[in-house]
Amino acid sequence: MSKVVITCALTGVAADRRQCPAIPYTPEEIAEEARRAYEAGAAIVHIHAREDDGKPSHRVEVYREIMERTRAKCPVILNFSTGAVGIPADQRVAHIRDLKPEIGALNMGSMNYAKFSAARREFVFDHVFANPFKDILLFVETMKQGGVKPELECFDTGHIRNAEPLMELGLLDDPIQFSLILGVLGGAPPTAQTLAFMATLLPPRAHWEVIGISHNQWELVAAALSLGGSIRVGLEDNFYLSPGV
Repeated sequence: MSKVVITCALTGVAADRRQCPAIPYTPEEIAEEARRAYEAGAAIVHIHAREDDGKPSHRVEVYREIMERTRAKCPVILNFSTGAVGIPADQRVAHIRDLKPEIGALNMGSMNYAKFSAARREFVFDHVFANPFKDILLFVETMKQGGVKPELECFDTGHIRNAEPLMELGLLDDPIQFSLILGVLGGAPPTAQTLAFMATLLPPRAHWEVIGISHNQWELVAAALSLGGSIRVGLEDNFYLSPGV
């Protein structure tokens, strides 16, 4: 039986301390949360850098400080995000190129990325998350040159298929790591049935984890474990035990 790998997504970019006071902002806060996650059983931490005021940061020096402070505290594996809206591709991947973390997130397709509030009857945010193939190729080539393992983030079934040309080009080494993300408005719905279907589309020898968004996370974690997958948890994805709790 394969071991289950636990990843903890510490920060994200969509929420802030108004929604959840525990979200870390500074490099020291992020490093301390990484240590706590590692000691609780996480093998990997997934990190979006923040400025000290909580705004998303894409500065290499901020990621460098996070890396140095985290590695001084524990041997957890670092997975740095490349996800961003409205940021040039070369800036999105600069910290991967310069710092070479063990893992780099590789978003596998473009999509509407939104959140709708039924109570307010309006969109809380509404973006186009653009990841054309030219950017995907830039990111994966940068990772391969630097010895960084790509984590293929797939928000829908078509994103899984987008790995095929990368495999044909020899840019992905086995075992390929997929993250199946369910629950973002604009992507795959957060159901166990959807997860089971997405898992059937993966290539042989692939490793995969589920990323469940909001309170649907717990059902999806249980489904992933029953299907032989690994799991991601953390405040980027969910800070609810159940709706409203």
